[in-house]
Amino acid sequence: MRVVPFLAVLSAASVLVAAQTPGPPPAAGQPTFRSGVTLVTTDVIPRDGSGRFISDLTKDEFIVTEDGQPQTLESFVLVHGGRVFNQLQPAPVQASPEGIVLPPTRRAPDMGSGRVLLVFVDDLHFEAQFTPHVRRIVQQMVDTLLHDGDIVGMVSSGPSAIEISPTTDRKLVASSVTKIRGSGMTAAEIFQTLESSQGPGDLRFRAQVAFQTMYNLVSSLDQVENRRKAIVYISSGYDFDPYAEGRNSRDHIQGGRFSDPTRFLIDQENPYFSLSSVTADIDLYNFMRELTLSANRTNASIFTVDPRGLAGVTDAGQYLDQSEVRTFLNKTISSLRYIAEETGGFAVVNDNDFVSAFKRIDAETSDYYVLGYYSTNPDSKQRVRALDVKVTRPDVSVASRKEYSVKTPGVLPRPTPPSKAPPKKK
Repeated sequence: MRVVPFLAVLSAASVLVAAQTPGPPPAAGQPTFRSGVTLVTTDVIPRDGSGRFISDLTKDEFIVTEDGQPQTLESFVLVHGGRVFNQLQPAPVQASPEGIVLPPTRRAPDMGSGRVLLVFVDDLHFEAQFTPHVRRIVQQMVDTLLHDGDIVGMVSSGPSAIEISPTTDRKLVASSVTKIRGSGMTAAEIFQTLESSQGPGDLRFRAQVAFQTMYNLVSSLDQVENRRKAIVYISSGYDFDPYAEGRNSRDHIQGGRFSDPTRFLIDQENPYFSLSSVTADIDLYNFMRELTLSANRTNASIFTVDPRGLAGVTDAGQYLDQSEVRTFLNKTISSLRYIAEETGGFAVVNDNDFVSAFKRIDAETSDYYVLGYYSTNPDSKQRVRALDVKVTRPDVSVASRKEYSVKTPGVLPRPTPPSKAPPKKK
């Protein structure tokens, strides 16, 4: 499992800036102290009927509710064309002995206009044959999406061994393109590998490594403030129980010409191995859910990119039932959609026009509002909070995250090697 320590530098710098967050001095005799309360921030993108960003909204035109309860905005920032306009700063969050009025906090230095863009190359989940294609995609991303002033980092989940610390030098990201190499399991490898209690071979272990890497990456963004945080997530998606019928010789191909005709006469099914198929979708959902909750807590949007592009039928030489291929594609694409849409991003799937997709990501991370408030929800045990943002101006659509989670210890299981149980009989 890859650890992601490179964001420590970025987090340390953000802590220093956060400690200098400006706030208005308290009125004489009426100090305002908030002890143990965290400012909740959320990115909001309002558009008119033609899809154009609206840059002249005021604080009073926004209505923010948490679990149905109206919240009072304490900070209001507009970022338009990459330029930051701080229109309302939050009140100081500090504790003080009763009767003591602290001096006003110093004004924070200019944080600049750049974004924090992290690139996650999940090379464990795209096949080797897609390596040249993924390299072109990443180069297109460098040329289209990255701008001066952006802080960009890059990490891979597997053998590409990419780990670029956050930097403003786009050339470092471009230079890593040649290191990318896919190592995802092909359908033939899935059929040939031994079955374990967790399904085919180390397939689920690979997914656990990828999710743990992303979870660490997202969690490290917790201290980054006043910048748009986005993650470009390049992967072919996930399915913990792929080609289930074919692996059990029950499809039209493996169950027909390529199976043992006596298989159906004797029940050789070991119920121990059935658990993996029963829990496959549940386990995958739990991993994705923890990842999206972590991203929403840090106010980071994930944009998933499927390098397969327009996916059709597979090569007949793979001896796969096309109905199973369609099921596999639908499940993997759905996993990418869920990760993106639950974090305020979008999924680039079934699309070969990656340049246009990167331009869209660029637009969504360059023009936005950042709204901040102190939650009035007194229940500290309520982990997930529903968010709703509306504007009073008519004919305006609003894009924002729909929920966030309070900071809790990570519960994502660490990757464990597959069981050494005896192979499944066929």
